[in-house]
Amino acid sequence: MADAQYILPNDIGVSSLDCREAFRLLSPTERLYAHHLSQAAWYGGLAVLLQTSPEAPYIYALLSRLFRAQDPDQLRQHALAEGLTEEEYQAFLVYAAGIYSNMGNYKSFGDTKFVPNLPKEKLERVILGSKAAQKHPEEVRSLWQTCEELMFSLEPRLRHLGLGKEGITTYFSGNCTMEDAKLAQDFLDSQNLSAYNTRLFKDVDQEGKPRYEVRLASVLGTEPALHSEMASRLKSYEFRGSRFQVTRGDYAPILQKVVEQLEKAKAYAANSRQEQMLAQYVESFTQGSIEAHKRGSRFWIQDKGPIVESYIGFIESYRDPFGSRGEFEGFVAMVNKAMSAKFECLVASAEQLLKELPWPPAFEKDKFLTPDFTSLDVLTFSGSGIPAGINIPNYDDLRQTEGFKNVSLGNVLAVAYATQREKLTFLEEDDKDLYIRWKGPSFDVQVGLHELLGHGSGKLFVQDEKGAFNFDQETVINPETGEQIQSWYRSGETWDSKFSTIASSYEECRAESVGLYLCLNPQVLEIFGFEGADAEDVIYVNWLNMVRAGLLALEFYTPETSSWRQAHMQARFVILRVLLEAGEGLVTVTPTTGTDGRPDARVRLDRNKIRPVGKPALERFLRRLQVLKSTGDVAGGRALYEGYAAVTDAPPERFLTLRDTVLLRKESRKLIVQPNTRLEGSEVQLLEYEASAAGLIRSFSERFPEDGPELEEILTQLAGADARFWKFFSEAPSGQAPYPASQVRERKF
Repeated sequence: MADAQYILPNDIGVSSLDCREAFRLLSPTERLYAHHLSQAAWYGGLAVLLQTSPEAPYIYALLSRLFRAQDPDQLRQHALAEGLTEEEYQAFLVYAAGIYSNMGNYKSFGDTKFVPNLPKEKLERVILGSKAAQKHPEEVRSLWQTCEELMFSLEPRLRHLGLGKEGITTYFSGNCTMEDAKLAQDFLDSQNLSAYNTRLFKDVDQEGKPRYEVRLASVLGTEPALHSEMASRLKSYEFRGSRFQVTRGDYAPILQKVVEQLEKAKAYAANSRQEQMLAQYVESFTQGSIEAHKRGSRFWIQDKGPIVESYIGFIESYRDPFGSRGEFEGFVAMVNKAMSAKFECLVASAEQLLKELPWPPAFEKDKFLTPDFTSLDVLTFSGSGIPAGINIPNYDDLRQTEGFKNVSLGNVLAVAYATQREKLTFLEEDDKDLYIRWKGPSFDVQVGLHELLGHGSGKLFVQDEKGAFNFDQETVINPETGEQIQSWYRSGETWDSKFSTIASSYEECRAESVGLYLCLNPQVLEIFGFEGADAEDVIYVNWLNMVRAGLLALEFYTPETSSWRQAHMQARFVILRVLLEAGEGLVTVTPTTGTDGRPDARVRLDRNKIRPVGKPALERFLRRLQVLKSTGDVAGGRALYEGYAAVTDAPPERFLTLRDTVLLRKESRKLIVQPNTRLEGSEVQLLEYEASAAGLIRSFSERFPEDGPELEEILTQLAGADARFWKFFSEAPSGQAPYPASQVRERKF
């Protein structure tokens, strides 16, 4: 059997999102709006399979065929008859649920591959003897033989997502290196093109000269488009001795379905802003235009307090090894009015609270653009995982001048972060009850501060295309050096493009640090209803949760490559290091032996030293983070951040040794079962499923009732067209084509 870190355990936690009451309160028109937006999100989410690994689309198509022909209970009888034990069949269900939940065979949180926890020959018997195989034997066998080796393989390069020798990714062709990614980013910056909706494919011409295809996601390919802002971009460029060809049409048939549902949603929009927002999203996905998506995002920002909230597109860049390309995601949710009222009070206090952050006023935005901040109950969240909160859009220019929105996903927080005492690791016994009682409330406070005042704070110093600066070069002084500002962002440069591989984690660290820093403010805690001893307990548990998370983060560090696989967890480890460095016994991490005789550890936080020791240390660190970010000082930012993110076995903590302990006692992240909506006549019904691996599988089996087989064909065709870019698919199983000949539609550029 595989190493435990590469499997999902049979007892993995599974929870269902509860949005029944919020959905019940929607009007018939609002339900129709939510339904079509949800359909758009679910269709678009399939693109994530093509953004993850070469084999992911085939695995999904194979599972989809299996469970469309037989539900989990029916397939169970067949599996037991084929000689599987109950445990082995449950392991298969957990694996399948994991594929659906992560939209691929790599964990969304940590980017680690997971494989089936049962013998391959037994799984083969289940698949080839299934009803799906009986109906379509050649197609099912071909799918299995295409993906079976990669489904189980734990070759070193395939264990994690990464670029070049560091791992596997389908944001880049398999022959791309970090140097190629940097060159491509420089090219994109030179043309003022965003990387968010692109993938990069490298080839070599007859003279051995590299050539690159920058492929934009769009419905349209080479078709002429009158008056399209993108038409003039679709051509060949010479850049630093290499040829770049900008093309489009990535995920075209998937995005066509997204567009169709967005068009239907427009008929039920609540106002003209929503209509214009959706029209721009349609333009963006049709043409491949990020500028159109920005225009849609402007209307979205202006649509304050909608009953049905949503966002869709190529959004977060966490899983791009270079940190610039966005994973497709879409969410649809309903407002939770009680918690939203608290967030509105926090927004009302934001301008005053921003003044308490430890950097000079010149490093803060010229004007605070009052954002929407709501607590939402999620109906649909497509992509590779569901976060606890979101601060979007991610476009730097919009955030600096137009604003943003914050959302806290209340029903996700309620189930995903619930803790059982017996599974609570690395805490002192006398901290556990307090932690369980206050973790939820303290997390509400942290998410609110993190999203609104963490991601929502700070200014980027920019020189625009006309040479004008958005800061006074004569009077603004760098508080770290005492000198005038020496560096800034040029036209076309963004936070992601300049700081690339550390951008996401650095920004998460800054936002988390703001949350810890401002939760010490009594005014903040009063907004959330906490005073006196309760307020002090919320502060203590919030800080304790962060230092514990810093230790748990070691699961997501890879010693072999000295690299981190998860931005948020790297950020929390950095904060742990900062607080340990503060000294005076504020935080200690001590190796111990558990009651089971195996290695264990304990984290301790001295609550009496949080303000006198922890706050000044965090203040110094936060100021440095912001100054380096504002000035675009990449060298300084990397030196600071990568210094704290280094994991060694130096005493006293010996983090590499502690990592083994963390892996020994880690708990797998929960799987979340989401409902479906179904249009019956003119009414929309909510379909809910049980909190189990089988329930999660059923939710996906019923997600695309009208075009499931078509979607399987689309995914395998798209994967087959690009298969040559990954050498793993150039070698077929004995006697087999690497993918069905009917599915090959090879791209050329």
